[in-house]
Amino acid sequence: MTRRQLFTILALAIGSSTSVSAQQIATPDSISKAMESVMPVYDSLLGRPVDEELGVLPRVDYSGTPKTYIVGKIRVHGAVAVDPQMIIDNLAIAAGDTITVPGDAITIATRGLLDRRFFANMKVGTSFRADTIDLDFYVRERMQVRGWDFVGAKNTERKDLEEKLRLRQNSELSDYLLTTCMNLIRKYYDEKAFRHAKISYTVTPDTLVQTAVLVHFHIDRGDKVRIGEIEFAGNDHLSAKKLTRSMKKTHKVGINFLRNTKFNEKDFEGDLDNIRNYARSQGYRDVVITKDSLYAIPGKPKRLGIYIAMEEGDKYHYRNITWLGNTLYPTSVLEQTLGLQHGDVYDSEAMNKRLNGMDPTDMSIANTYKDRGYLAFSAEPVETVVPGDSVDVEIRIVEGSQFRIKNVTFDGNTRTNDHVIRRELSTLPGELYSQSLLMRTYQRLASMGQFDAQTLLPNVNPNIQQELVDINYSLKEVPNDQLELSGGWGAGMFIASVGINFTNVSLRNFFNKKAWRPYPAGDNQTIGLKVQTNGSYYRALSVNFIEPWLGGRKPTSFSVSFYTSRETNAYYLGQKATAHFGTLGGTVGIGKRLNWPDPYFTMSVGLTMQTYRLYNWDYFIVKDGTCNTLALNLGLTRNSVDDIMQYPTTGSKFDLSVALTPPWSAFDGKDYSKPMTDRERYHWIEYHKWKLNAQWFVPLSANNKLVLMARAQFGYLGHYNKYRLSPFEGFEMGGDGLTGYSMYGVETVGLRGYKEDALTPMANYGIYARIFSKYTIEMRYPLVRTAGTLVYALAFGEAGNAFNTLAEFKPFSLKRSAGIGLRVYLPYLGMLGIDWGYGFDQTTESNGKASGGKFSFSLGQTF
Repeated sequence: MTRRQLFTILALAIGSSTSVSAQQIATPDSISKAMESVMPVYDSLLGRPVDEELGVLPRVDYSGTPKTYIVGKIRVHGAVAVDPQMIIDNLAIAAGDTITVPGDAITIATRGLLDRRFFANMKVGTSFRADTIDLDFYVRERMQVRGWDFVGAKNTERKDLEEKLRLRQNSELSDYLLTTCMNLIRKYYDEKAFRHAKISYTVTPDTLVQTAVLVHFHIDRGDKVRIGEIEFAGNDHLSAKKLTRSMKKTHKVGINFLRNTKFNEKDFEGDLDNIRNYARSQGYRDVVITKDSLYAIPGKPKRLGIYIAMEEGDKYHYRNITWLGNTLYPTSVLEQTLGLQHGDVYDSEAMNKRLNGMDPTDMSIANTYKDRGYLAFSAEPVETVVPGDSVDVEIRIVEGSQFRIKNVTFDGNTRTNDHVIRRELSTLPGELYSQSLLMRTYQRLASMGQFDAQTLLPNVNPNIQQELVDINYSLKEVPNDQLELSGGWGAGMFIASVGINFTNVSLRNFFNKKAWRPYPAGDNQTIGLKVQTNGSYYRALSVNFIEPWLGGRKPTSFSVSFYTSRETNAYYLGQKATAHFGTLGGTVGIGKRLNWPDPYFTMSVGLTMQTYRLYNWDYFIVKDGTCNTLALNLGLTRNSVDDIMQYPTTGSKFDLSVALTPPWSAFDGKDYSKPMTDRERYHWIEYHKWKLNAQWFVPLSANNKLVLMARAQFGYLGHYNKYRLSPFEGFEMGGDGLTGYSMYGVETVGLRGYKEDALTPMANYGIYARIFSKYTIEMRYPLVRTAGTLVYALAFGEAGNAFNTLAEFKPFSLKRSAGIGLRVYLPYLGMLGIDWGYGFDQTTESNGKASGGKFSFSLGQTF
């Protein structure tokens, strides 16, 4: 192999690792600063300063008359890593060639070497012997970076910086490379709020390769610098507080520790647009931000300030709003939907949202048209400024054509059967496209609990030419079966609970051996089993089954449950019971979706049969005998919540239910005002029980993370005969509501910050509260939210109270509490929670003082 071939191979190997077009070749008289920092090292390899020789070389006089010469000797000076003979062999000039001086032959040869990226600097010296010219090539080889290091950075920061800088070994050392790296490092630490970070670099020679160096970036992060204040100038009419509030991602340090208070340039640019949009929404159409800058706050080295100067301009109002192009809806209907009229303050943001709002839940004209299939609808407001302070708007509408649904597909379901998903779809092929039906399908698929609501977004792909639309639902299944391992304190004892809930069962495949993985799944049926005990004193068992589509043709649900419990006076292991109280009962129910008043309504009807058996039981009104309950259960529910399983962000849920027993005292012929045994009086229990539970979820941030939940609860246990009040089915209030222990059909209503039962007015054994009200607000923010796993923090305020009779009920006589909490949702375990609440009011057990702070725990259930 010749030297020329070896040199070519070496050139290709080194040249393939660098980008020739990305760097500009240095001129012969320039030396980069990065090279200067290691120049003494490089010169020591040659034994003399190379630049001194380059500076005294004889120059070719290009102003002279061209003359032909024969190339004599060719010598190379300054080569260290590259063989000088290889350089000579690869020149475009060889000894014996005839060249013209002055001419371009030497320039072409020099440029050919520089283009190979081996040399950072090169000059050519000439000497003449009659008609012979000798050429001396003085070169400085390029320095390569053999390694990079970040001194003072943490391990995670090193990995981030390596990814951002995309550093490679054997890269060429240059001013551009070092400057770019320094800027990226500075930007990285600025984004992390280390705005006073000190960043520098040093270059040291490599011990293995003579023409290579090591680059060390020295980083001293210092303290984090956060936004301490935001100042406005020129806002003569706009409130600085409201301007600050309009900034979605740029916040100053305050009591809300969840907000990001680091300064980010990109976020700040977006927030400047938010400020402009807010000003325009207040009528200041011509608002201009004239200046923005950062400044140090005196005496606060860890804080920076933001200065924003603006010119508001005049405040505008709408004068005339006219419509053009609307044929489907009359102008009066569009005006009512738009909600803007003559004299209103100019608000372009509100107008655009009400015209072309993209959120399917918004009341916009675009959604009104899309509900009728006009998917290509557009509305363009054209503004004309009227001298003074008014604006005329002409809204130009292009209705387009109606689109029909062509294909409806879904993917991602590996456990849930196709027909189970298909029956929930309201968007069907051949029908007109409807935005509301699209969102209704989303809500129904999310309410199944089998799919991640975050990623459950329909993909709408219109074909403009064919006026058809394809819809695809991309599903991501999440584990929804739950294993409950919980414990609670109730009635003076600890109750352990073990339960399992399978939520995607397929009973029709029960006898199919291949379907058991680990159980036959896919039809969204639910089977639950729960066992509770504390040993010999208390034991309970409950079983339930739910079929959401009875018969598989209509959304009619069927549910059945069975439960039994037994409590004795055997408090210790091995103790023989001399008294017991037992419960045996079952419920069967039917539920049906309604289309009126809207498709979010569900009506349910059920029947409950329950028997209470008491023997020598001195702790209740009835000591011996059997008490029976037969009740008709009616329920009306409206649920528009987007994610009922984990983290709801929008929508509401209302539950109204009533349980009615026959009025036995009205036709059994007995006079209950006269004395009789409790066993006879309560053989058949009669009551009517009303409950209301209303919840609202409102997103408070643009990304729907910060959510406000408001809830109101009410319960009332009524009677038909004042001499025959039911001793069962009452209410008890206080604590976390998760004792896992229920006797006498009593319903536990939690109120955090107070002890269990602390707010229950017990007048006698078996006499519980008959009426209660409770109000809750929670601010929720997710810390971790991935498929199947959720962690969110909350702050709450609660108020409630319970009373013996309707006459005693005082809706504003409430026991108050507030606190913070944490919820963790894990696959197969459900929701786990801990709360700390402070009760502000006294109870019968608090010795005249406030209830104080209390911790509450929940395992396997939610509040």
